[in-house]
Amino acid sequence: MESSRAARRNHRARPSRRRPLLYTALATVAVVGGTAAGTVYVKAQAHSGPVSSATAPSASASASGSGEATVEPVTRPTVDYDALLAKAMRAVTPAGDQKVSVAVLDMDSGESAAYGSTAYDTASIVKVDILATLLLQAQDAGRQLTATEKSYATTMIENSDNDSATALWNMIGTADGLDAANKTFGLTGTTGGDGPLWGLTQTTAADQLTLLQQVFGDDSKLSSASKTYIQELMGEIEADQQWGVSAAADGSRWKLKNGWLARSATGLWDVNSIGRVTAADGHVYLIAVLSKGSTTQNKGITLIEAAAKAGVAAFAASDSSTSASASVTD
Repeated sequence: MESSRAARRNHRARPSRRRPLLYTALATVAVVGGTAAGTVYVKAQAHSGPVSSATAPSASASASGSGEATVEPVTRPTVDYDALLAKAMRAVTPAGDQKVSVAVLDMDSGESAAYGSTAYDTASIVKVDILATLLLQAQDAGRQLTATEKSYATTMIENSDNDSATALWNMIGTADGLDAANKTFGLTGTTGGDGPLWGLTQTTAADQLTLLQQVFGDDSKLSSASKTYIQELMGEIEADQQWGVSAAADGSRWKLKNGWLARSATGLWDVNSIGRVTAADGHVYLIAVLSKGSTTQNKGITLIEAAAKAGVAAFAASDSSTSASASVTD
């Protein structure tokens, strides 16, 4: 009996010559989705070459009789991007009455973060909102922009011309027109300035990030042609205005609009910047930085550029941490 059983065991241990070899190529698989409960992904160890039907695969990946790979999910720890941004902003030191708020979206991962929720004067960054409103209204009316509107739009964005902004502000219906369009765009914390005072429109960094998604994102109320039009103008900002979020870009890989305003009551400056940058890590970011309380425009510029860099650094740090975690579990 023992010899008979041993013979059967030996027979089972040897691959049958009548069974073909199974060739598998199991590559590492990652399915990433950010949720409140954490980011879940699945992995399979990489193998290639002939594997016999009697060979047992690893615990994390197995081949069924049909040749299909099965994988077991592994939960990656949740990344708190708001906390990472807040930590990165510790390196930014406002002076005196300066206050700053920043919001960032990594367009490659879809992750976003915001620091500060205070409302600020828009100054000239509202000019992007004015043009987006004009284009939305034109779309709804089934028409193209006129030559006059295009001329105003060009000088308003590229040169930050205030007379052009006032002309288009009136054409869109001033604050009522802007507020109606912003409701469509999904902005919830922005209110148009009183009367002709478009520069005193109130907004938040988070709302400006929402506006940037309308200009640069896929899920937008603006047509592809309208988005391309705004993007092209934001990429042709005159030389002496090429500061702000561009400080976080890799060279000239940016599109932006800045705003600056000295308040008559206090003499202190509002300095803001919004736009899209491609950073040194290769990721594309939407960034909105708002500030107030600077004693000079240059001090405001220094502050918002530091905040823009901190915003990108927060996401770069997260990428490094994620890569290190992946190398341990792979």
